[in-house]
Amino acid sequence: MARSLSIIGFLALAIGLLWIGQGTGAIRWPPSSFMINQLQWAGYGAVLAAIGLILIWLGNR
Repeated sequence: MARSLSIIGFLALAIGLLWIGQGTGAIRWPPSSFMINQLQWAGYGAVLAAIGLILIWLGNR
């Protein structure tokens, strides 16, 4: 169970960081993404990254 939480947490963190990068315009991949320079996606990414960190923390307890 703990290992599953850590893996899911890591995936959520990685996706959240990608969304933050795309939402702020720092990551322009893929070039045709509708998320580029849309700050709302940076906010969604921050929430998802925070959830990922919590899951990683719970998995390592």
